[in-house]
Amino acid sequence: MANSMGWVSDLLAAVQSAQPVKSVAVLARVLQEQFAAEEVSFLITDRGGDAVVRLTGSTEQGGTVAPEPLALSGTAYERVIHSQQLWVSTEGHGGVDTGRRSTRVVAPVTDRGDAIGVLELTLPVPPDVETLERITEATRVLAYVVVADRRFTDLYEWGRRTTRLSLAAEIQHRLLPESFTCDAGPFIIAGSLEPATDVGGDTFDYTLNGHGLNMSLTDAMGHDVRAALLATVIVGALRNARRAGAGLAGQAEAANKAVLEHAVSEHRAVLDQSAQVTHALAEHGAQAMATGQLLRVAFETRRAEFINAGHVWPLLLRDGQVEEITPGVDLPFGISPHAEYHVQSLDLRPGDRLFLLTDGMIEPHGHERELRRLIKETGTLHAREASRALTQAVMRASDHDPRDDATVLCLDWGGPDWPHYGTSPPSP
Repeated sequence: MANSMGWVSDLLAAVQSAQPVKSVAVLARVLQEQFAAEEVSFLITDRGGDAVVRLTGSTEQGGTVAPEPLALSGTAYERVIHSQQLWVSTEGHGGVDTGRRSTRVVAPVTDRGDAIGVLELTLPVPPDVETLERITEATRVLAYVVVADRRFTDLYEWGRRTTRLSLAAEIQHRLLPESFTCDAGPFIIAGSLEPATDVGGDTFDYTLNGHGLNMSLTDAMGHDVRAALLATVIVGALRNARRAGAGLAGQAEAANKAVLEHAVSEHRAVLDQSAQVTHALAEHGAQAMATGQLLRVAFETRRAEFINAGHVWPLLLRDGQVEEITPGVDLPFGISPHAEYHVQSLDLRPGDRLFLLTDGMIEPHGHERELRRLIKETGTLHAREASRALTQAVMRASDHDPRDDATVLCLDWGGPDWPHYGTSPPSP
């Protein structure tokens, strides 16, 4: 093989010359030739994080195998995704008839902490150190391919949908960040939302710029499409103000104004309807209101600023203990055109883990005690896994039929000696 950089360049060149929908298939074919592999597959995680779907060879790529979800629980795929470590095994491959045993390698495909899926290879002989390094390099290329090409094709989104989304969820997921996790070195952001296929009005957002980190979490009143449309207005207003250079107060004021204007348009729509329609809208709600939290952390000063617009208080894990952060609470968005939003300081220290959450995280338990216990128990996990554990607990407590969205946005804040969280790597 050529040197490492040359090999990666050749791999990228082969992928970039293919149609976006064929990129993964081309990469798999090149890897199969390079490693003399018996089989190479890419499996993408589904939206709920409970299964993976084998994309390589699927009908969407022109292959003959229809995709089907493979449950993660108890599998090597789950171990690899959670640990973010390579897994190598010769058990259960080959046999006495063939006179040899194949080796199975499963490697995580991840971009900045976002667990995209796994790369699986079946090799004729156990891999040496150089081969494992090449496989790791290939996963980085594959992650790049997925992130770049999902702008042009539905393939990856199609693979993540093991259950059809409701219309409201379709709208809602367009508002969420493309990646639910961002491992940015001195800090990690991770979000999770359940139910993944039928959400109401919850959203979360984050962005990094040259000077700081911005995060938001909002809960629009209502459910179904009406709540999703209101959420669209809120997220659009917050992003528009932020991208115009507004601070936290300006962003909150923009969101409040947008919700009020949306409520006016809803009211006018009611007045234009027949008496029967007007009565139905009055019964099921034609108003507009949303709660929310906005957070900004300046990189140079590490000063954290916070606005709470009528929302559930955040929870903070510090030195193994969970405490409620209780800043002043302003009016929710959409209540009054004269509402004022106050920027408050938040005491954020290296090693802290901060959770912004919606009331749907508390309702199934009836109190915060269970949530606090889970936060402590998952304190050593990566923020990605901890966030998923919290929302999955809500699904179990509600028998997978929650009355409200359950959403959490987690921030691990560190410093120069930032610890690397995660479980120990699995044994081959």
